[in-house]
Amino acid sequence: MLLEDQRFIHEDLERLEQGISDRVLDDPRHIRDRLNRDHQISGFLDRIQQQSKRLLDIYNDTEGLRAKEIQSISTGDPFDEFYKQLNEIKDFHRRYPNEPVENLERAYKRKAPGEGESATAEIDNLFTGEEAYGRFLDLTTLHEDYLNLPGVQSRRITYLQYLNVFDQFTPSHCPIKRPEKSTDQYFSYVGRLADYLEGFLRRTRPLDDLDKMFASFDSEFDRAWKAKELPGWGEETQAVGPAAPVTEGTGEGTWCPACAKEFKNDNVYKSHLSGKKHVKAAESRAAQGPISNGSAKSQVHGTSAAKDVKERAIAEREHRIRKLASTMETVRSDTRVNVERKQGMTERERQQELDALFADSVDTSLRPSGADDESDSSGDEKIYNPLKLPLAWDGKPIPYWLYKLHGLGVEFPCEICGNFVYMGRRAFDKHFNEARHIYGLKCLGISNTTLFREITGIEDALKLWDKMTRDKRKEKSGGDNVVQMEDAEGNVMPEKVYYDLQKQGLL
Repeated sequence: MLLEDQRFIHEDLERLEQGISDRVLDDPRHIRDRLNRDHQISGFLDRIQQQSKRLLDIYNDTEGLRAKEIQSISTGDPFDEFYKQLNEIKDFHRRYPNEPVENLERAYKRKAPGEGESATAEIDNLFTGEEAYGRFLDLTTLHEDYLNLPGVQSRRITYLQYLNVFDQFTPSHCPIKRPEKSTDQYFSYVGRLADYLEGFLRRTRPLDDLDKMFASFDSEFDRAWKAKELPGWGEETQAVGPAAPVTEGTGEGTWCPACAKEFKNDNVYKSHLSGKKHVKAAESRAAQGPISNGSAKSQVHGTSAAKDVKERAIAEREHRIRKLASTMETVRSDTRVNVERKQGMTERERQQELDALFADSVDTSLRPSGADDESDSSGDEKIYNPLKLPLAWDGKPIPYWLYKLHGLGVEFPCEICGNFVYMGRRAFDKHFNEARHIYGLKCLGISNTTLFREITGIEDALKLWDKMTRDKRKEKSGGDNVVQMEDAEGNVMPEKVYYDLQKQGLL
């Protein structure tokens, strides 16, 4: 039955291509429906790859079964082969009487909302309420994990600040030092953050070639790690001078071999002996027993190698987080705006907004696909606006109190702008710096436009400009015809200054 499988796969591939083309031509309005469409197309593409691989195996015919089946049909009595396969089919259905038959014609066809299309429920389970179907990031849990990291407890930041710095790991921006990054808690934190960003990208962009993008991230990291060019993971600078002794300290104080620490004060050393840290270190040292010089060197070398492997894994996760954050910069900025907006809302308003989001998504999913344009046109026609209020960004009239607050009912005509009427004081004040008003002044021969604010009449503007030009000419001519006077000592000065000094008796 390989030939029948071959024909079935060819038909399946054609049906899949037709299903993809039908969904590509559709342009849903709601983001929930768009994600549902993209995930369906992604599933169809995966099935095309699986079926194509299966079809290639049939054509390659490594075991020779296809050639045997063709030979059995082409040679001998064709009716014998036909009835043989017919009996096999009857025997199969006799053993499995309730086996469903897959109808390829309806398998990939877009179903109407009333025909049991339940794929949108999967989209609802993919995102949390804070993510709003992939529009925003939800890093609240990771923010709490970040605040509990060692080195961060003293610098607690808000969630809004965390959205700005979660991808910054350099010492100038991150309070966590390099030795503190080797802890298991920090390693787990960066792993969860990288997994969340990668999963968010896969959920919101199911049709992108993300594996190729992640492979480029890994290759870029390998080059930067070999060149030691990763920020925050370069070569550690060693202190200049001889290295301090590790086993016996400087010799000036009391050395604790269990903790490998030197105390210059005897009282501090005695109190240290009764501490929990010293007791645990002494017990572990006693359990290990005496360590030879060679075994100590091998142990230090093994510890250093393990440390390098762990640092590389942490640096790889940090590099991936930086790249993923730069890829999703638009979503990140939208998340910051959404968080700032929600901080000014009450809990009841947040819940109402969330309910409205789900209600809108349900309405769009239940609405027939052909009624979108009709609903748009009918919605535009049915807007009730008896007061002729301006429309907001959503196409609906603004509230009347906002209309009165900004004085949008007051008209401000401007004769210089061609008797254009500006609604509201704010629009009227702004128009003096706009191109329309400046062009009108230049048409009147006025070049200095900054001194003509609040002047809207052509006659008033011309009178002011004539007065300004006369004053400039008078000032210029007055400076050229100044009478000069000379005193007894030969000092030359204007006439007015000369008489003023003479009246004061200074000459």
